[in-house]
Amino acid sequence: MRLSSVIAGLSAAAVAFQGVAYAVQGPAKSLLRPPGAQGEADFSARCIKCGKCMEACPYLALSPAPGDQGIAAGTPMVDARAQACRLCEDFPCVEACPTNALRGIEGRSDVRMGTAVIDEDLCIAFQGMRCEVCYRTCPLIDQAISIDYRLREGDAIHSLFAPVIDEEQCVGCGLCVERCVVDEPDVAIRIRTDAEHPRAGAWPKHCQSVRGTVG
Repeated sequence: MRLSSVIAGLSAAAVAFQGVAYAVQGPAKSLLRPPGAQGEADFSARCIKCGKCMEACPYLALSPAPGDQGIAAGTPMVDARAQACRLCEDFPCVEACPTNALRGIEGRSDVRMGTAVIDEDLCIAFQGMRCEVCYRTCPLIDQAISIDYRLREGDAIHSLFAPVIDEEQCVGCGLCVERCVVDEPDVAIRIRTDAEHPRAGAWPKHCQSVRGTVG
């Protein structure tokens, strides 16, 4: 028996086991997955925790999920506050994945890691201070994040320079989270993940079959 056949068989068995475990435990909550993950259910069923995507990331943005995540412990995640995804031009993490848990990325517009959400009670821009850090750091500036220039409510003199997220354009890379100047009592912007709020029609058609399936 060829070694490649053995490896393929083991990979298929591991994927099948992950799928059963996922069905029993349900999706991991609020884990920001690497680019190319196509929903928490699909990703959790396919990922075998091999670590190849983490090894391939040139920015060390991927780390294993902690032990308190149950069956998801050890699967790759992005801690955007510590090191956000840089949306590499060639997406080496996707290329390194042997089970198609990450797949279907031809460009930045195909990435669907999540959606940025701004807490207006914490964001200093909504308190009257001009910031624009999230806007300036966004790799999809004026697409995923734009600035709404308007007068403050009840104030005919001072303006707000409020960041606005376009949910259809935001890919959830987390750079805005990493660079946010607010950290007390919490960061003013976060990434809402697929497990929290799946987006209808989020995945481009070509993402479903670019590299086939395991087995």
